[in-house]
Amino acid sequence: MTENSPKTGGPGVLQGADRALLALLSFTERRPEWGVSEIAREHGWDKAVAQRILTTLATRSFLTCDSTTRRYRLGPAVSRLARVGEHSGVLPSLVRPVLAGLLRETGESVVLNVPNGSGYRCAAAVDGTGPVRYTAIVGALMPGHAGASGHAIFAHYPETEIRQIFGATPLQRFNDHTVTDFDDLLGVYRDVRQKGHSVSLGEYDEAVAAIAAPVFQAGTVAASLTVIGPSHRIVRAADRITRLVVEGAREATAAFGP
Repeated sequence: MTENSPKTGGPGVLQGADRALLALLSFTERRPEWGVSEIAREHGWDKAVAQRILTTLATRSFLTCDSTTRRYRLGPAVSRLARVGEHSGVLPSLVRPVLAGLLRETGESVVLNVPNGSGYRCAAAVDGTGPVRYTAIVGALMPGHAGASGHAIFAHYPETEIRQIFGATPLQRFNDHTVTDFDDLLGVYRDVRQKGHSVSLGEYDEAVAAIAAPVFQAGTVAASLTVIGPSHRIVRAADRITRLVVEGAREATAAFGP
């Protein structure tokens, strides 16, 4: 079975529907295409059963089939549901308890960011409690190469994709702390992958520091969870905040599901 796939079956589960959903969950960024024989072997299904499942999903536009290669990819119905889910705030609603918990523990602003092209977008946020605090605007777009939130996301992209996103044009400098050399950015990403979190000190706003950790869904990075605030307060409590952010990101990953 594919990584992080749920087991088939269980009380009250309709086997045909369960298999169809399991087939859909097999399509990931790392494995965007499947042939009938491949998916049959992956899940231990009879080839004829796999063919009927994929054909049914293609009939409802959840999959498309290349007429030459006979390989399947996700179809337009999936994109439509994804847009509905995004507009209805499904992912933010799943992690609001995590954001609220981090706010209680740290007193600083907490933000859930999702990738958006070469940057990231604020999907949900709660503001810190102090008189001096960072305020995040839901929907705001930020540059992907400047700050802990973007590092926590893009560090987990394949290097070929990182080069396409950040290597083609000069990286914008916001201040002396911004990473503007592409090779240096790759070094930052290696460090983030090794440590499991990222820390930024004024890379976008010189007065602000942030600590972020990646949130995964189906083994692929889906967002970053970030505690952000005035540099002097974040730095002073960096070890404790880091531990809480990493724990929170694990909870968010569990909430996002397989």
